[in-house]
Amino acid sequence: MARPDRLMRLMDALRRLPAPVTAVRLAAETDISPRQLYRDIATLRAGGALIDGEAGVGYRLTEDPALPPQSFSRLEIEALVLAVGELRQTGDAALEAAGRSALARIIATLADGQSRHAMHTILRSFRPPPAAVDVGVDMSLLRRACWEELALDVRYRDLGGRVTQREVWPLGISYSDGALKLLVWCCLRQDWRVFRASGIEEARLNGRGFRPRRVPLLRDYAARQTRPEGAAEA
Repeated sequence: MARPDRLMRLMDALRRLPAPVTAVRLAAETDISPRQLYRDIATLRAGGALIDGEAGVGYRLTEDPALPPQSFSRLEIEALVLAVGELRQTGDAALEAAGRSALARIIATLADGQSRHAMHTILRSFRPPPAAVDVGVDMSLLRRACWEELALDVRYRDLGGRVTQREVWPLGISYSDGALKLLVWCCLRQDWRVFRASGIEEARLNGRGFRPRRVPLLRDYAARQTRPEGAAEA
């Protein structure tokens, strides 16, 4: 895990968990060794974080009292909790876990009254969880390729059962009705395509990027959505 990510996870754990938090608990939450944890605590302190406690006793994060707590309206809190609860409908377990983690961090920074409201919201979604989503490919790889604008070589099985090897430039992932789909520029067809994640039998980064083309391609795609043909599903 990259060092900045590790330190962010440690700060999140210090905010979420009841204080004082033992080094053993923090190490387990951040998936590092106790020795590394002590070094990371020292790094955060050196960076200005107010962390009380010591090894063998437990740690407590003291937020800067000069900073006001985050504040949301009741309806904003309800919307956040409802939106995170709906993430289970995507069938993407990692995305759902990320949403819960983000919500926990937000709640930890709210004033007491708002924090209690977040624990007892009235808006609920009672839709049954989706059936298992057939993905067939590592979603973390697809997310990284989209975020970092990296080209992929994929082996794709289309709706007719035909298998092709293609280079694609991924731009976004959509979730609908238990299906995960990837919006790409297909270098084989020289056109936009929407790939079913379940049809991607293999995907790997090929070392090429498409960053200079990203903005023009997105503009073209947005304009195409106003025309009847849209983007074809492969």
